[in-house]
Amino acid sequence: MPPHREARTPAPGPGSLTWRYFAQWPLGALLALWAGSMQNMHPGLGAGVEQHSDFFNERWQRLFRSLYPIYGVVYDGDRAAATAREVRDYHAGIMGVDARGRPYHALDPDTYFWAHATFFEGMIVAQGLFGDRLTDAEKEQLYRESTGWYALYGVGMRPVPPDYAAFRAYWDRMCTEVLEDTPAARQVLDVEGLAKPPAAGLPDAVWRVVRRPIGRANVWLTVGMYHPAVRERLGYRWTARDERRFRRVCAAVRRVWALVPESRRYHPRARAALSGRPPVPAPARFAKRRR
Repeated sequence: MPPHREARTPAPGPGSLTWRYFAQWPLGALLALWAGSMQNMHPGLGAGVEQHSDFFNERWQRLFRSLYPIYGVVYDGDRAAATAREVRDYHAGIMGVDARGRPYHALDPDTYFWAHATFFEGMIVAQGLFGDRLTDAEKEQLYRESTGWYALYGVGMRPVPPDYAAFRAYWDRMCTEVLEDTPAARQVLDVEGLAKPPAAGLPDAVWRVVRRPIGRANVWLTVGMYHPAVRERLGYRWTARDERRFRRVCAAVRRVWALVPESRRYHPRARAALSGRPPVPAPARFAKRRR
């Protein structure tokens, strides 16, 4: 596959498809296990999370505070490039050797682009299953915008496919040839003991009752979203009956989503940008816990 040229596509701004679709976080919540497990199936990324991250000790806090700068790379306007550099520099010291003796570094362009690729593909999956049915031209535009967004990180454009068709080939190759069944991916999918989400509004006793059925339903939905090769790699069985149920669930979510007001669809960082306000920081309740 030829490398992406170093010519820069402008980062997405107001009126772009990325601004419309990226921070629709109720749909993003449905993809949370999918995105986390897909990222951590990359050998280098999974090893970095396993060896350097405290994510699994504070899942909700880490997820919610990370979303603010991640969304900021798209929605922070004139500050987006600075936000991208901050996000990149969080990863500068994440390096080591994985369990099979392979060296890794979080800022290796192949590793870093894979994380970005899951964010882009997440928009395609979310809209295809639950939201707008994107045309081929819209998918191409979204991909083109995503390369401008990725360029802000400054980690090198070598692994970036030149167009959407090439990205689809890249995604298939990663799913069939590169991704692995890693401990970090398995930990993402292990939701049996998941703590109650902050500000969930549920009494602890109720959460203890609903936690397991909600967790099982989310894992099942995630398996339905997987590329078939990923499903096989992780050992999940997916029947024709599963597929029929999955399509019915997706159709129901699509109908509900169509009724959600625009003002309720977006993450606070995106809402600030869409209303012309400066970026909002993550609330204090999501701050890292002191040891």
